[in-house]
Amino acid sequence: MASSAGYIIASSCDDIIEDQHWLTSAYILFAVPYFVYDIYAMFMCYWYKLRIKGHEADSGAKPLGAALTSYLRREFLMVLHHVVMVTVCFPISVFWRQGKGDYFQGVMFLAEVSTPWVCLGKILIQYKQQHTLLHKVNGATMLVTFFICRVLLFPYLYYVYGRYTSIPFYMVPFNVPWQVNLGAAMLMAPQVYWFSLICRGALRLFTGSYRSRRPPVTAKEDLDGQAPSQPSNGYSTHATEQKSGSH
Repeated sequence: MASSAGYIIASSCDDIIEDQHWLTSAYILFAVPYFVYDIYAMFMCYWYKLRIKGHEADSGAKPLGAALTSYLRREFLMVLHHVVMVTVCFPISVFWRQGKGDYFQGVMFLAEVSTPWVCLGKILIQYKQQHTLLHKVNGATMLVTFFICRVLLFPYLYYVYGRYTSIPFYMVPFNVPWQVNLGAAMLMAPQVYWFSLICRGALRLFTGSYRSRRPPVTAKEDLDGQAPSQPSNGYSTHATEQKSGSH
């Protein structure tokens, strides 16, 4: 949905600075509750996974506090990403821009083109389909789309702005407000980190390298954060290890 909105917005803007599209602000207002809900949904999935594994069998009480601490420690980067999107990116996109740069906002929505492949990879891992051709094709597609739509996203935006203002690409960072450079760096950093995890998993998947599995995780280890279970997103190194362990 985000990528569809992004395509509509970006393709309708001839002037990348001045042109506006009503869908830009409308979709941002729609997306903010999603980020809030997604944090809650990821925690509930994580918590119930612990309960199913018998993590509260000893005392009979729901270890909500321990589960929340473990969840935040394990999914810190993802939760931080969502919080920043709501508390920082939302006011910047709606108020600070003052209606300018809808094209850039639309292109940023296109980053979600890679999300279906990330989700499909997660599903295939859960159903233990790491050995299938579909898993390998999906892994290659995820690698390419994530790199193009997320890692190259901000260099492309700088390039487009430089072409619009007739500034050389390497001079663009010195001709935009420092807040823009800071925001771009903060948003790009987790994308580069997640892409490195995807590359690590892809290397193991296509080279067939094998790493022995760890011993079964106990309830106490998971709550203490020493050997946590598979996270709710598809970027963890534990998930990539599971990919290679099936070969």
